Amino acid sequence: MTDRYAVIGNPIAFSKSPLIHGSFAQATGQDIEYTRIEGPPGRFAATVDAFRAQGGCGLNITAPFKLDAYAYASEHSPAARLAGAANALKLEGARVLAENFDGVGLVRDVVHNLGQALRGRRVLMLGAGGAARGALLPFLAEQPAELVIANRSLDKAQALARIGAEHGRVRAAAYPALEGERFDLVFNATSASLHAELPPVPASVFADCVLAYELAYAKGMTPFLRLAGNAGVARRVDGVGMLAEQAAEAFAWWRGVRPDTAEVIERLRVPLV
Repeated sequence: MTDRYAVIGNPIAFSKSPLIHGSFAQATGQDIEYTRIEGPPGRFAATVDAFRAQGGCGLNITAPFKLDAYAYASEHSPAARLAGAANALKLEGARVLAENFDGVGLVRDVVHNLGQALRGRRVLMLGAGGAARGALLPFLAEQPAELVIANRSLDKAQALARIGAEHGRVRAAAYPALEGERFDLVFNATSASLHAELPPVPASVFADCVLAYELAYAKGMTPFLRLAGNAGVARRVDGVGMLAEQAAEAFAWWRGVRPDTAEVIERLRVPLV
């Protein structure tokens, strides 16, 4: 019997997950069906209940349901607990296991695909929301010289820095305090680019930067990436690689085989213009 998987979100028509997981299944010889589910607002639990009743085996979760997915699950991985959100569920009878692969997917894209080590380098992460929380421990596991978390609300950045303090050198900063500081890698984990806006980060942070990474994808030349380019950063990428790598982690979690991501990333990558 063909195993059923899906991605749930609202809106969901734009999702590349069916293309990605379909490619993974073909490449690894896995017999699965993967679809999109547009979840009605306020009806996440009922929608997932219906999917489970129809034999669903697993779900990817996208906006606005990552918090709902975490609340729905009966068991949570450490990554999901730290983020307080889930981007993947495994459905095993009465058990619902929650995972969050965003952070590990991001790190794999940076280190494995882009060839940029985090170890021993100064790393700046803009934002202290769910995306930043998911990236925190995977980043610190790479042992950067320092991880700085900048956010409009300094309290949120400080709370996240306290969580990470026992795992590595991390501190919080307000945006104005970054003036004059230099970083090797800069990540935009804010939602600003979803609205074509720019986080209030000074251009000086890019003085020594070898990689500017926009976690959003398919948004073209975002204000963040344009600022980095104007500051002289040659290597600028969006989050397509992260998308593919977190999908590969979920696929391996569900199916026991990890697919190669290179072909999918090549198919999804669009020029930054």
